[in-house]
Amino acid sequence: MSAEGDGDLRVRVSTSLKAIPAAAWNACANPRALRAAAQAADEDCAGEAGGDPLSARDDDNPFVSHEFLSALEDSGCTGGRSGWSPAYLMVEDAAGRLLAAAPSFLKSHSQGEYVFDHSWADAYQRAGGRYYPKLQLAAPFTPATGPRLLVADGPREDEARAALIAGLDALRAQTQASSVHVTFAQEPDLAALLEAGYLERNDLQFHWRNDGFASYDDFLATLASRKRKALKRERREALSAGVTVEVLSGSDLTESVWDAFHSFYEDTGARKWGRPYLNRAFFSHVGAAMGERIVLMMAKRAGRYIAGAINFRGANTLYGRNWGCIEEHPFLHFELCYHQAIDYAIAHGLQRVEAGAQGEHKLARGYRPVITRSAHHLADPGLARAVAAYLRQERREIAHAQEALAAESPFRKSGGDDI
Repeated sequence: MSAEGDGDLRVRVSTSLKAIPAAAWNACANPRALRAAAQAADEDCAGEAGGDPLSARDDDNPFVSHEFLSALEDSGCTGGRSGWSPAYLMVEDAAGRLLAAAPSFLKSHSQGEYVFDHSWADAYQRAGGRYYPKLQLAAPFTPATGPRLLVADGPREDEARAALIAGLDALRAQTQASSVHVTFAQEPDLAALLEAGYLERNDLQFHWRNDGFASYDDFLATLASRKRKALKRERREALSAGVTVEVLSGSDLTESVWDAFHSFYEDTGARKWGRPYLNRAFFSHVGAAMGERIVLMMAKRAGRYIAGAINFRGANTLYGRNWGCIEEHPFLHFELCYHQAIDYAIAHGLQRVEAGAQGEHKLARGYRPVITRSAHHLADPGLARAVAAYLRQERREIAHAQEALAAESPFRKSGGDDI
């Protein structure tokens, strides 16, 4: 697809990131991060800044970066027969400069999205419609909120974002897709999509918030006494069988480490959903491309790795992704996925830990219920009306669930209740 947008803007599609320069894509994906990093580098050269360079970045989302998406593509996790066919939408000016882009895919199924629309597909197909292909804007296999309409800084931001939305509708029509789904979206993308007539869908996740803690004990002090004791006991028992934990990043991520972690991931993935989404090659590619943004918590016992949890680091957030093990130990999952993530966030001054999809068990470990948002456009008016009615009710239920879960949090009550 290649089309003229408003004024001198051109909208086109690429089926591979290899055709899009990394610097141009990343300037759209994380423009504030690049600006902050450049400013930090200038200050560092002048002797005015120091410390961890990642902490200087702002709005740095790893999952829409050229490096992460390329690792998925180069390893075959997207493209080919995966059901995720890249259709990266781009908006360029008359000089060929990339002003905006979208991580968009034509999907032949609804796997790996974590915003479940199987019931919509089933109902539409029973009524004689064809739900697939559909057009998906997402970080594949990654239930983490982030930018979806990737717009570079500049005077034409609103114009470029509008051109992307128009381009999505044109691409949907050209490919005869039933719908467009923008999952785990954030502002200002969501506002622009809702103004364009998209339907909003809500869900719940559990995120940990750093309230300026200097240590894990500082965090524990905010919990009710009974909850504090339970978590301390849980952490002791997780390591009681001679288990130690290593935190690996950057050059620590050797091929032997990836071999071990992938064996854990494959075992857990096969038990949970039948076929793991990420293959062994992906971890080599992503480790080589962005290892400094990966934080791997690995448990070791008797001289060998037995479990691991992978996290990706943004500017102010640690994103928990996948976990697996080859030995079962009580509470080891909680230790690697939740407690170690909190330790890391506190030590590195990060504001949040996002622990992935689902899991009310995270509540007892200090993670709070947070609403996530998606936007959906369904071309068939009848399907759109039915889904809109369903989503209105679902949003009310999600809001009530968030309120009820927040009331069950382990934090001390404001009146000094410390039971």
